Amino acid sequence: MPRKGQMVVMSGPSGAGKSTLCKLLLQDPRVKFSVSATTRQPRAGEVDGRDYHFIVPEQFRALIREGAFIEHAEVHGNLYGTLRRPMDEALARGEIYLLEIDVQGANQLKALGEPGLYVFVAPPDFETLRRRLVGRATDVPEVIERRLKKAEDEYRERVKYDHVVINDDLQSSLQQIRSLVGLD
Repeated sequence: MPRKGQMVVMSGPSGAGKSTLCKLLLQDPRVKFSVSATTRQPRAGEVDGRDYHFIVPEQFRALIREGAFIEHAEVHGNLYGTLRRPMDEALARGEIYLLEIDVQGANQLKALGEPGLYVFVAPPDFETLRRRLVGRATDVPEVIERRLKKAEDEYRERVKYDHVVINDDLQSSLQQIRSLVGLD
């Protein structure tokens, strides 16, 4: 299918504000969200097919073998992936296809030569990131520490992105991304 739309990839450490920024970008009808597949358990309030496609590891591995993912990665012990077909269809319709994926997935897309706008969302500092992760109260302390360690590794990858947005003020960060994507 020929591409008429634009892929926008947003990555960054857990707690940097990617999900919040994506939700705000989705208020624009020109933006369509990539619903990732994952083997992790749903969090409170998450809905299968809206937030993620929650699937068992055996089914995920079968989809990998079938070539159904444009990228996939293991993160914090769970599998995550971007399904190829919905992205191709959205781009063919001329939509902005928004992917919220980790740096492993973004690196896979870049290695495949997938054209798009790659944006890294970073916290203003790691103490702010720690406060955000603790404040959302979704993880036990051991998981928070693992996420903070992973955040250090992910932060080093920011140089591979087209743009780095420091999310110290949500509205300012949103406007910066909207401008980069061409939504203003």
